[in-house]
Amino acid sequence: MAFACLPLAALAQGVPPAGAPVAVAEKPAPYDARLLRLSEILGSVHYLRTLCKDSTADTWRQSMQDLLNKEAKGEADRRARMTAAFNRGYRTFASVYTACTAPAVVADERYRAEGATLASEITARFGN
Repeated sequence: MAFACLPLAALAQGVPPAGAPVAVAEKPAPYDARLLRLSEILGSVHYLRTLCKDSTADTWRQSMQDLLNKEAKGEADRRARMTAAFNRGYRTFASVYTACTAPAVVADERYRAEGATLASEITARFGN
């Protein structure tokens, strides 16, 4: 009779039954922090370019979509983190700039420069 309780004890301890699918935890890439910062920059630049009515404004959102498709394909948690970073960058600048001003243009230039540097570093260090 004691053996009849064994399967229940295993379930109570969180041991999956034989043949059950096992969830695999996503292992963060060594460049994830940089990728999140790049995502945030893309969101910021997308907002600033849209605010200043730049004809390439949607390019930045599309760049983010391309980044998600390449770096987070099949990884829901990573995709969610990157999307949250993009949205955070967008919302941060939306809370500060409501018109295209000289400081907004300077911020755009600085963020694009930082983004270009990050992209180059990620590619040079971790690219294949």
